Amino acid sequence: MRLNRRTFMLGAAGATAGLALGPGGLRPTFAAENVNLRAMWWGSNDRSKRTLSVAKLFQEKNPGVTVVGESLSGDGYWTKLATQMAGRSIADVFQLEPNTISDYSKRGACLALDPFIASVLNVKDFGEDVLKLTTVDGKLWGIGLGLNSFALFYDADVFAKAGVTPPGLDTTWSEYADIAIEMAKATGKGGGPYAARYTYVFDAWLRQRGSSLFNESGLGFGVEEAKEWYAYWEDLRKRGGTVGADIQTLDQNTIDTNCLALGYSAIGMAYSNQMIGYQLIMKSKLGIGMLPRGEKGGPSGHYYRPALIWSVGATTEHGEEAAKFISFFVNDVEAGKILGVERGVPMSPKVREAILPQLNPTEAETVKYINALKDQVGSYPPPAPLGATEFDHRVFRPIADELAFERISVADAATRLVEEGKATVRAG
Repeated sequence: MRLNRRTFMLGAAGATAGLALGPGGLRPTFAAENVNLRAMWWGSNDRSKRTLSVAKLFQEKNPGVTVVGESLSGDGYWTKLATQMAGRSIADVFQLEPNTISDYSKRGACLALDPFIASVLNVKDFGEDVLKLTTVDGKLWGIGLGLNSFALFYDADVFAKAGVTPPGLDTTWSEYADIAIEMAKATGKGGGPYAARYTYVFDAWLRQRGSSLFNESGLGFGVEEAKEWYAYWEDLRKRGGTVGADIQTLDQNTIDTNCLALGYSAIGMAYSNQMIGYQLIMKSKLGIGMLPRGEKGGPSGHYYRPALIWSVGATTEHGEEAAKFISFFVNDVEAGKILGVERGVPMSPKVREAILPQLNPTEAETVKYINALKDQVGSYPPPAPLGATEFDHRVFRPIADELAFERISVADAATRLVEEGKATVRAG
């Protein structure tokens, strides 16, 4: 089977025969041997290799349990998860992130993990604040795999060649626009992304202004705030500071579809732990910094978040084994050394301390970045409401794309965003 950066299957759900990890590596499996755990995630090839290596290690230490892995890319993951939910065949262990755990737990996709804490799920060293990041309505629906925050990545080599100072910790949005335009002129490419279609950047933008993407009632912003947001990105696009709509619409919120990774821009916006994946597929040296802010010395809009989350499928017949796998994933030192910080800075202090000496310069840079945010981050937002995932995929991105292609006006885009957002997002 051809391996590419977007999608590869390591266990075909619903097929007669899949591929499972055994002590000797990948081997065919035609019938359940003791316990088969299906695990599903999205991400780069590097993430999949690390995940499978940890799964193999888990199997070696837990005879009788076989892990069947499946990795998908971009929107394909959520489509597959929706199909599994409809068919009541959700993977035993599956990946979520902060904006989706509340949504999917309330829709019945997840199994509450509280009953396993006393037996196989070891979270005693994480601290209550960390567990709150994956707690919804008083129950624990997942385990965070590492801490991260929003970040701005830039091609340090291209910036140095152009003689332009990259964005810093206190760069404003106005200053960022000037930098992006200057880099576009220097490189002949788009300076940065058309980030009007990134909900997490909009969230930071709103928090800098005292609002938020979501609140307890649903949407946390109104039409006027949406107008200001869209007007900024349209002005920057027309001045040449962003990639074109044809490039930006390729982005599926994955590393290998981002304009920076594809070489179409000098700047990208993503999550801090993704720097490792970006650097693996880019020849240039990457730099990392914070998103621009509204005003000098003003709020950054950043907050610490669980980079990614393992949850247990509500339909599993192997809840205890699934919880045990997650506990191994986040607590075992050997596993931690395999995973590094690709999914964020480890939650476990013991694992964090153990992996620090082995981190390469890029990995160490992400840890340094997270530590540097200590005095810059605000409080963690309330759980995302029902419909948050649909809002991102079916409302936020499509409206931004229409705007970038000049099919609608800023005013119409803002009005539609709020109206369609209210119809999609609802309090739990």
